[in-house]
Amino acid sequence: MSDDRLIVALDVPNALAGLQLAQQLGDDVSFYKIGLGMLTGGGMALANELKQDHGKRIFMDMKLFDIGATIENAVRGLAQFDLDFLTVHGDPHVVRAAKEGASGKDLKILAVTILTSLDRADLDAGLIKAGDIPDLVAERAGKAFEAGADGVIASPQEATMIRALPESAGRLIVTPGVRPTGAALGDQKRVATPAQAIKDGADHIVVGRPIWASANPSASAQAILSELQG
Repeated sequence: MSDDRLIVALDVPNALAGLQLAQQLGDDVSFYKIGLGMLTGGGMALANELKQDHGKRIFMDMKLFDIGATIENAVRGLAQFDLDFLTVHGDPHVVRAAKEGASGKDLKILAVTILTSLDRADLDAGLIKAGDIPDLVAERAGKAFEAGADGVIASPQEATMIRALPESAGRLIVTPGVRPTGAALGDQKRVATPAQAIKDGADHIVVGRPIWASANPSASAQAILSELQG
């Protein structure tokens, strides 16, 4: 029943908890996201074990941002781990440097547009230019694609606009902020159901809390997979 359109976010305290969850989910889940929060809890070791010993695909969600030379060097080092996806901020100079660092590897560089936990009030507080969030997301996505990004991270609510961009042809759209019907929103503000996100143009959905916080993570993952395949 595995479907790599579903990426399960291992937003758990450490690598041991992440491995235990992956073992619970078994063959149903083939793609995992490991984020910055687990970096000091053995995240890279977990990524390597899931990839090499269990044949899983790995998305490292680092959201890197720095000067070009630092980004290039960081990505070159990360690319040695045979990762599948890596996030960087969508600023063109960051994307270009990341692509240079990933040169010669199969690692896909995904650009963050605007975090799905943010709304217009948050952007105002951060001195981000005026405009509706969907328009700003589409503009940042276009610039990231022009800089060479293999894909973008964006909320499901902006996937349709991004997929309509000429520059999006052949590029990936990966959507966090996906919640099954009836699930709590948590810290997400721009959300959609799994089936709606795919319908609107996403290639992959990222789901964390509704699975790892569930009393039965395996059943929760299977329900999402059934929705995607239905």
